[in-house]
Amino acid sequence: MGEIEVPPFFLCPISLELMKDPVTVPTGITYDRESIEKWIFSEKNNTCPVTKQAVSDPDMITPNHTLRRLIQSWCILNAPHGVERVPTPKPPVTKSQITNLLKNATSSPHTQVQCLNKLRSMASASETNKRCIESAGGVHFLASLVMNPYTNNNDSASLLFDDAVELVTKSSDDALSLLHFLQLSELPLIYLSKNNEFIDSLLYIMQNRSYESRAYAILLLGSMLEVAEPMQLIGLKPELFVEIVNILVDQISSNASKGALKLLINAVQWGRNRVKAVEAGAVTVLIDLLLDSPERRACEMIFIALDQMCQCAEGRAELLKHDAGLAVVSKKVLRVSKAASEMAVRILLSVAKFSGAKNVVQEMLEVGVVAKLCLVLQVESGNKTKEKAREILMLHSRVWRNSSCVPMSLLASYPS
Repeated sequence: MGEIEVPPFFLCPISLELMKDPVTVPTGITYDRESIEKWIFSEKNNTCPVTKQAVSDPDMITPNHTLRRLIQSWCILNAPHGVERVPTPKPPVTKSQITNLLKNATSSPHTQVQCLNKLRSMASASETNKRCIESAGGVHFLASLVMNPYTNNNDSASLLFDDAVELVTKSSDDALSLLHFLQLSELPLIYLSKNNEFIDSLLYIMQNRSYESRAYAILLLGSMLEVAEPMQLIGLKPELFVEIVNILVDQISSNASKGALKLLINAVQWGRNRVKAVEAGAVTVLIDLLLDSPERRACEMIFIALDQMCQCAEGRAELLKHDAGLAVVSKKVLRVSKAASEMAVRILLSVAKFSGAKNVVQEMLEVGVVAKLCLVLQVESGNKTKEKAREILMLHSRVWRNSSCVPMSLLASYPS
């Protein structure tokens, strides 16, 4: 506001900006609606930012009309100094409004598209509206559009006129993007994760739709499987792993790639899925991504996934089959982060311990793995990482200890 002094109680305690729509939470503290809804719903906090008390019912957010009128009066008073009047906020939507809107959305593709446009407009207004759409049956409605028969059955599409096909596809894509935009809470995500038909629809979208829809599908599926039961994760289809790999190859967007990595990490915790992922080409693609020097967080996620897959013989075989497999894993040690170094050394330990054939042991020496492990023992790299590095060096010390491939300056740190 420049040199104009704003009364402290007009400022939101979170953002320290002038409040536009002041609301009071059950703890008695007043915030700007947008800031406190982001804090509670998007960032999933359950405490009051100021008092640190638990917010027992996050839906009990009460508009502070008195303070809003005071802020508006202050803005009008300071209009000559360039202060713009805060507009009167729109009231949150109600469940009955959402319910009536969904009822009026008949099987006609035209009315469905109109309904989706209205729902998106409501959801864009506030986090409260998102939660209202969720609790009023909006998730079931949107999921039904994603699972439209056209989505899963090309034969049914041939029975429709071209313009109808386009509208049905548009309503399916729009419903999917809106489901992602709603940032669903745990209960509706659990509901979707138990719906095999819905998961099959997402798989179809990843196989056949635009880059944008494929990105939304992988991100939503990742959120669903975070809360899914183990049996649902174990039963994932091999085709799904193929599409996860395809999204990583296509590099649709940074978010889509990270979503695919997150989903892969979640899935390969289970032994059966490790083999499915390896057979889909995940190990080869992840090594190729490492060669492109991804940013730190992506690199760490790649190592977590590789570490899981190298716990099975098929994963280690694929790593060793790649010309740059051992070399790039070793190269990233001490270059990314402590977490990445620990994962990389874990991968090397799996190879040395369970796949340490004569040619593999020799390759580890020639591509610099042994020299890098000696360096790990000399620098600050974390106790766990050092312990694993020492274990690897001791496993094949007869071959490596007196090799000319290890610099004299590093050979001194070779464990005895």
